[in-house]
Amino acid sequence: MSDAAGRPSRPPRVHVDEVRVLDGPNLYFARPAIKVSLHLPGYLDLRRTECEALARRLGMRSARPGKRGSELRQRFVMRVMRNVTRRLGTEVGAGRLGVRVRAGREPVDVVLAFPWAHRTRGQVAGEQIGVLLAELLDGTREVDEVFDEVASVIIEAPDGPGPTVITPAVPVVSVTGTNGKTTTTRLMAHMCMTAGLTTAWSSTDGIVVMGETKEAGDFSGPAGARGVLETPGLDIGILETARGGMLLRGMGVTANDVSVVTNVSADHLGLQGIDTLDQLAEVKAIVTTITKPDGWVVLNGDDPRVWAMRHGIKAKPWALSLDPSSPALWESINMGGRGITVLDGEIVVLSQNGDPDRLVRIVDVPMTLSGLSTNNIANALAGAAAALGLGVARAAVIEGLRTFAPDPEHNWGRMNTYSLPLPSGGKATVIMDMAHNEAGLEALLEVARGLTAPGGSVRLSLGCAGDRPDEAIVAMGEIAGRDADQVVLKVVHHYLRGREVDGLLGLFREGLARVGVLDVPGFDTELSSLEALVRGTQAGDVIALMCHAEREAVDGWIREQGGKVDDARTIRRKVVAARGEHELEAEIGALWEIPDAAARVVTAVELARAHPGDGRLLFELAGAHDAAGDGSAALASYQQALEAGLKEPHRHRAQLQIASSLRLEGKTLEAQSLVDDVLEARPHHTAAIVLRALVQADLGQERQAVADLIRATLEATSDSDTQSYRQALLNQADQLAAAANPVA
Repeated sequence: MSDAAGRPSRPPRVHVDEVRVLDGPNLYFARPAIKVSLHLPGYLDLRRTECEALARRLGMRSARPGKRGSELRQRFVMRVMRNVTRRLGTEVGAGRLGVRVRAGREPVDVVLAFPWAHRTRGQVAGEQIGVLLAELLDGTREVDEVFDEVASVIIEAPDGPGPTVITPAVPVVSVTGTNGKTTTTRLMAHMCMTAGLTTAWSSTDGIVVMGETKEAGDFSGPAGARGVLETPGLDIGILETARGGMLLRGMGVTANDVSVVTNVSADHLGLQGIDTLDQLAEVKAIVTTITKPDGWVVLNGDDPRVWAMRHGIKAKPWALSLDPSSPALWESINMGGRGITVLDGEIVVLSQNGDPDRLVRIVDVPMTLSGLSTNNIANALAGAAAALGLGVARAAVIEGLRTFAPDPEHNWGRMNTYSLPLPSGGKATVIMDMAHNEAGLEALLEVARGLTAPGGSVRLSLGCAGDRPDEAIVAMGEIAGRDADQVVLKVVHHYLRGREVDGLLGLFREGLARVGVLDVPGFDTELSSLEALVRGTQAGDVIALMCHAEREAVDGWIREQGGKVDDARTIRRKVVAARGEHELEAEIGALWEIPDAAARVVTAVELARAHPGDGRLLFELAGAHDAAGDGSAALASYQQALEAGLKEPHRHRAQLQIASSLRLEGKTLEAQSLVDDVLEARPHHTAAIVLRALVQADLGQERQAVADLIRATLEATSDSDTQSYRQALLNQADQLAAAANPVA
């Protein structure tokens, strides 16, 4: 840049980067404020003596300006700004003006905020503060003259409109946090509607009234609050409140009756001046500072940053914790508040007086996926506490917990699980979730692993929006490579937000490579990444899809393939199966406590008949026949169990039982084939190795049998004396095997 004479021009010594009007409670004040972002190289470059002279002109005592460009100099400049803004407030008739000053990312950047009552005049005041600071750098000017000039400009400016922030006429809940906001909002709305209350809520998906979407889009800011609270006949308003709206416009309401903070974890750091988790927590805490004194603030006591918010509230605290012995629960109660936790598998409310109030068993809360999703257990606790704090009937809260499901109808796009038929036979599970950061990805993979059948794999479609820091994207790649068995990458072009596709995928691949996962393919759409994963999927596998833009297309494709949304019973069955258990595990245990073998067979027959085609129950019936000495009946039941699709870890046991029976019947080659199948999947299975040796002996292959047993024994033992002879014994085993199979 140059001036009119062609000489290089100097950048301005004071520059106003932005004057932002915050309509509602915000990071700086619990009322509307003007936020001014300033770039102040002129102040950072002043000599120390010039700073001291400026301080004397302004009547500041004991100034310590520090070195040029230092953080100490930035603090001095912040003090100057606070001083001159307060004086300017007096000059324009605003009285003792409240002022907040914050350090920017660099020492040269400072943020200033002050309350406003009239929009236009407030904006002009914000702009004129830049003029005032620039003029004060001129040591030849009289300070009083500078203030008079700037004040006259502000006084002559029109008032403009007043704040538009709403004072609610009905009870309102504000829900914030990094993860779980939408789920908690929807759960609370479900409880309120269950209680017969006219309910509206806003979220990142839209404005919804009594379950019907009135306007789609991201309404997690002030516009969402207005859309909700203008609903005719409204009884309850529930507002999902995201960081962006609070930073850019402030809260949409002057106060709330209940506030909820689910958690604080890394997300959107590096944007809008929020660079650290502590700064992010301060933003999330805004909703708690405007909760009415007779209201409730529901805080996650397992998150230190969230629990620390109790120090800035006027309302009563309500701590939630997954740990019933958490100190946060007892501190909350001692402060006159309440707690909510899980005790003996039940959601319970704790208070100063009386025993714990037992609401419902975790396994009866579908959104927890039979207790598999710890994140959704925490969301259930938050939603129940907030609803009770609002005064929703206890029975409605319990019924809401029992009937709110992780399906497209109740919680669209959040841990929606499907059973998908596979071309190769059997079914896989597909989880569609909005996971968008490290914490969300870890929660998704936790659920995926908990739904995977024994021996199955977790297959992940990985992706996120482009406005995450590089290190966060790399971290997600590392998490995916560590916890998933197969990973593909997908791109959502709508959410690249300034990034190039190759750059985004490259960061994911960098994280994957850190844990040894290489050659990971990328796909242009979420649906194409799902289709690619399905091609290699086996029965019992789980496909986890981070789905942000194509939920309708993915849901439609799954249904076209014959897939169905899992109900609570199906999810429960999958969780139990993933643990290698059966949903009738208690009945099976009781079966084997029957002392009389004949009576045990009768009970086993009744169980199998009551659940036709259940491979596990047929397996237990075969075992009952075996224990009663009826080998032929046992053999038939083992075969029926395998034909019914008996899963591991019981399948190979049935195969060995059948092989043993076939050997005793003289069907040695059939027995050998079954044993070989088991050893192909489990090459070190001791019982299978021993049975193979017996079969080999039956076939006249004694030398080979001994050689195989020697090798198996040496692999299984850790005895130091035996290991000293290891190589010599292996050599002799090789000689035996060679003698058993001479080269023609």
